[in-house]
Amino acid sequence: MSPRSALVNEELRRRSKERLLHAAVELVSEHGYEATTLGDIADRAGSARGLVSYYFPGKRQLVQSAVHRLMHRTLEEALEREPCTDDGRERMARAIDAILGLARDRPVLMRQHMAGLLQAEGFVPCPEQRRLAELLSDTVARHGSSDVESDYPMLRALLMGAVYAALMPGAPMPVPVLRAELFKRYRLDWGMGVPPGTGGPGGTCEKDRTDMARFFATEPDAQSK
Repeated sequence: MSPRSALVNEELRRRSKERLLHAAVELVSEHGYEATTLGDIADRAGSARGLVSYYFPGKRQLVQSAVHRLMHRTLEEALEREPCTDDGRERMARAIDAILGLARDRPVLMRQHMAGLLQAEGFVPCPEQRRLAELLSDTVARHGSSDVESDYPMLRALLMGAVYAALMPGAPMPVPVLRAELFKRYRLDWGMGVPPGTGGPGGTCEKDRTDMARFFATEPDAQSK
């Protein structure tokens, strides 16, 4: 039996990492961060437990990478959905709705993510977080910013603040109220993006809200969208 080629080994490693990311968001969504162990994630992914530490320094880094993957793929899907548009205001509206939609549809996961960001490590630099930053920076630029380096961090802070406010235990703010405030700041019309209570053209259907698998390329023939 001939040894596997380097390309085959690389593909197997990629799929193993994808399964770990997918398992992490599923389990934290179901049980919360503290109740989810690295062993649980490895078991759900069907991977050897040693592989987790091979790819990630620890649980927090794995979970942050997994959530940032979910965030940037959700954002990317919203920005590029049909009908495609280059209109900067519409793209900003879609970006706001995509991130607020995660707070609405995945409250346990996003609450745990926000709590993790307040730990000493803060943001964990990784390709997933960098891709999210690229998409938000591009959104700010297309919206007309003349100073993306300043305006991107402000958009990020406003979105994080809105997610935090939507998920605050005991005193959550309604997502439509937070959306209205963000839309006012960026001078967006209420009918842009996917207004609350509507599917909207190309909006997120109920099945898509619960199906995270499409964001994790765990199969040999899976393609990035």
